[in-house]
Amino acid sequence: MTEAALPSPLLGGVRDAVRATPAYPFTPIDAPIKLDQNESPEDFPAELKRLAAERMLAREWNRYPDLHADTLRHRIAEYEGWDPEGVVVTPGSNVIIKLLTEVGGIGQRVLLSQPNFSVYVLEGQLLGAALTQVPLRPDFGLDVPAMQRELRAGGPGVLYLPQPHAPTGFLDSAADLRAVVEAAGDEWLVVIDEAYHQYSGSDFRTLVRERPNRLSLRTFSKAWGLAGLRLGYALTSPELASNLQKVTSAFNVNALTQAALEVALEHPAYVQERARQTVQERGRVLAALQDLKVLHAHPSQANFFLLRTPDPDRAYRFLLERGLLVRRQDKQPMLQGCLRVSIGTPEQNDRLIQAVLELDRA
Repeated sequence: MTEAALPSPLLGGVRDAVRATPAYPFTPIDAPIKLDQNESPEDFPAELKRLAAERMLAREWNRYPDLHADTLRHRIAEYEGWDPEGVVVTPGSNVIIKLLTEVGGIGQRVLLSQPNFSVYVLEGQLLGAALTQVPLRPDFGLDVPAMQRELRAGGPGVLYLPQPHAPTGFLDSAADLRAVVEAAGDEWLVVIDEAYHQYSGSDFRTLVRERPNRLSLRTFSKAWGLAGLRLGYALTSPELASNLQKVTSAFNVNALTQAALEVALEHPAYVQERARQTVQERGRVLAALQDLKVLHAHPSQANFFLLRTPDPDRAYRFLLERGLLVRRQDKQPMLQGCLRVSIGTPEQNDRLIQAVLELDRA
């Protein structure tokens, strides 16, 4: 242990697992074109913002909100065609990841592919779960036999299966996903993270419905354009949902956020159109970058893609100097040299294409 890592005599109560875990790896940077956090490039529609503001003003701010966002849970259930008793709502899907690790990972196992969304690992480390990370195939797909071996080696625990994957944007075949999910049996909590499903056209709710230990994780932060309001939700069985609610803080979604999300759910048509536009732009950007000489743009089924470079530090700074903020991923296994780039507006994407082509020639 280094001198910097030694516990303070005033913090002797802090668990070793917490002290040893790094903070979430994000440093905000100001830039004209922000393509670093996989957000929607378009804000919540202005007319819906006005309706949401009116509904917020009509609420009594001196009163506590619903205990478990109950009104919102029912609205989400209606939208998703789901039993409301199987819906869990929290301020962001990352909170549900923490809750799932509390419910199924403490003193047990957390199994995931690698590379992955860093929050899975961070929460597992913070809560002292036994982490197992199985490398993806070279094409970024699930290594099905290796995942099956780990699952059959024994649980119990939590299995995270993002579809599409973050940060690679790869979408597994339905057959490969099913092969892994079925190997989990009843010992594991099976989490299919569908944060980007609107961009891939995938939907694994049918798979989730087959067993009570399965869960679909979804969010309003991406295609809905509501990252600033922080709202995520799980679709699962009433049995698993009731156990997740036990570790969910009471009144955890405030009344103002609930009001805005109610408006969004009453007017969902814009989401499909926004997702369609993003998918179209994703295709245009990747087509424009398919003949790069030095760099390589990986295919993706999400609202972002990986750009592999021989020098990620130089490439990152080159783009930032041209007003384009992207996210470095080159410290993750298999992602040497990679930057993650979100799909922006057509104008932003034009700037990106021009800059990447210039970088490729530099």
